[in-house]
Amino acid sequence: MSTPRRILLVDCDQFFVQCARIADPDGAGRERLLLVGGTADQRGVVTSASYETRVYGVRSGMPTARALRLCPQAKVVPVPRKLCGEKSRAVRAVLERFAPLVEPASIDEAYLDLGGTERLYNDEPLADTARRIQDAVLRETDIAVSIGGGTSKLVAKLAVERAKPAGVHVVPPGREEAFLAGFKLADIPGVGPVFADELRAMGLVTVPQALCLDRESLIRRLGERRGEWLYDRIRGIDDRPVEPERVARQVSRDETFARDIDDDAELERELLALVVRLGQDLRATGVRARTITVRVRDFDFRNRSAGRTVAQPLESDRAIFAVARELLARVRKDRRVPARLLSVAASQLTDDEGAQQLALFEGETEAGETARDRQLARLADTLRDRFGPDAIRPGRLIDG
Repeated sequence: MSTPRRILLVDCDQFFVQCARIADPDGAGRERLLLVGGTADQRGVVTSASYETRVYGVRSGMPTARALRLCPQAKVVPVPRKLCGEKSRAVRAVLERFAPLVEPASIDEAYLDLGGTERLYNDEPLADTARRIQDAVLRETDIAVSIGGGTSKLVAKLAVERAKPAGVHVVPPGREEAFLAGFKLADIPGVGPVFADELRAMGLVTVPQALCLDRESLIRRLGERRGEWLYDRIRGIDDRPVEPERVARQVSRDETFARDIDDDAELERELLALVVRLGQDLRATGVRARTITVRVRDFDFRNRSAGRTVAQPLESDRAIFAVARELLARVRKDRRVPARLLSVAASQLTDDEGAQQLALFEGETEAGETARDRQLARLADTLRDRFGPDAIRPGRLIDG
């Protein structure tokens, strides 16, 4: 009989709020009702909301204007991006002392696999180890975390929601199905709104309702792939490994404008500035992107997007901008109204060295990227690292 897996998910509670309070202890640090992200003139969206504001109905991702209507006493502060990065790395450094495998799931979450560490921790319960990790993170980084644990990533993910705020919840081996029975199907990661509506139409809302169906019944209703997947998930079965070197699925940059922009040329300038930052992010992490997506949020909060996938992955600003500009034109053609936010994302990322070497010997890629483009982009990064972010900029941005 195999030894049960020992998986933890460490989640930094209201991470951006904590960082904002640390960055400005005499300002944000004294505010109970705090919104991080957006601006005080009600532009943008809420990146993180303090627990105290949530009783008013405020949530992350909500337009700042709506959040302030729900909680007018709240103070709005910008995201302290540099400090957030520093704290995220500091938390990860602590976690890596406790676990042989640590997989960052986002800037404020990480999975740990403590398999094989039982003797190292004197065979103590996993919950006790989690509390020692929690104490060490708070002591060394000033960041409070919640920790969920179990025999899989799925169970750990759901358990951490039960642990918040600043608690520990570990599901013992063999209790996965009983634990899952306390959730709705829509709570299971991977069951999106469309899938949840489909299940609801079948009379399946809670996990216990789905547990009444055997594997064959679920397959008949949902098809083989989704039926097999749901049968396992509602029983807490999830064999995904903790992968320390997992390549990020997407890199993106966005900007919420101080005023709505309706001029195409001005939007293109903003897009170019975002592409320059996006390209630096890709090259800094040693990856290239096969898919570029441009998203526009109109003045009335309607989101529209367009994407394109190319055969050869891209990394240079010039090639990415060429694709992104076409996508922006496509989005604008469909609905030409003032825009409040612009975003460009790179996905289908690869760090395959073989593919990168092959590209060096090829001519122009499908999107027009050449070896010279890549060399110039990397040279620009070197100059920015040495002389500052404004040391070298595209000519179209110099007057902006």
